[in-house]
Amino acid sequence: MSRSIKKLTGLVAATFTPLTAEGELNLSVIGPYIEYLIENQNVKSVFINGTTGEGCSLTVDERKQLAAAWCQHGKGKLEQVIVHVGCMSIKDSQELARHAASIGADGIAVISPSYFKPVNADALRLFIKEVSTFAPDLPMYYYHIPSMTGVAFDAADVLNGIEQVIPSFQGVKYTGTDLRDLGQCVCYSQSHNWSVLFGVDEQLLGALVLGVHGAVGSTYNYLGCIVNKMLAAFDNGNHMQTRALQFEFMEVITFAKNLGFDVSLNKQVMSEVSGLAMGPPRLPLLPCPVSKAQAIAQKVKDFSQGH
Repeated sequence: MSRSIKKLTGLVAATFTPLTAEGELNLSVIGPYIEYLIENQNVKSVFINGTTGEGCSLTVDERKQLAAAWCQHGKGKLEQVIVHVGCMSIKDSQELARHAASIGADGIAVISPSYFKPVNADALRLFIKEVSTFAPDLPMYYYHIPSMTGVAFDAADVLNGIEQVIPSFQGVKYTGTDLRDLGQCVCYSQSHNWSVLFGVDEQLLGALVLGVHGAVGSTYNYLGCIVNKMLAAFDNGNHMQTRALQFEFMEVITFAKNLGFDVSLNKQVMSEVSGLAMGPPRLPLLPCPVSKAQAIAQKVKDFSQGH
């Protein structure tokens, strides 16, 4: 890679995709969205077009428009804009990778294809490599999310030897609950100075103990300020405060899960908490009852105001 790389650490908001009532991109929200993340949540890095952003439900052109808007509005404000470019088609992923490089993104990430699945870690590593060649100067991250892709072999197996075939590889976004595999990823990444970022918000403390370098999550859009306090407490060795904040965070998520917490409901919660119009989800996801989102939003506000 020809340029110096800033290691991706700390909290990264997995951003929602604002849509109009008619279901079209609403790019006018991106500027205020960035201001909200920085000023209200102290979150300065974003992961766009991922699961939270309904990336796989958007067209390639829509994903390009969204990535360009985030890079344009975030320039000089956001620390890092990571663009998820994973698709079922390797050609689409390559085109999105090329585009991300052309608009000044700070990195790209790829999930495993999930219809025709790679048969083993070697096949997935080859897929990631072929995408990376279209943006050779951009840090490449593997986005491990077996609950969505159905590709369940160990992320550590994907990382094993990947530096030999992908010079731009810089780490993994690990959205899974297998702490043994996560620990293996952290261990392997240490000698390469890669970033391991955890993606299961309500279990962050367990991952911090294993040595992850940060976290990518949807709830950091509206609870980033509180989770930043948790990270600071952990870094300062105040384990009692860290644990107390994690337990309170778990309570909020448990309350939300009991109401059917999913991407649709989460998106509406963001609208309620932030005052930004995120709009509806895109089919096949269905809009949620506003009353449920308002109940969760109140829990979020109570949690935030208590600290």
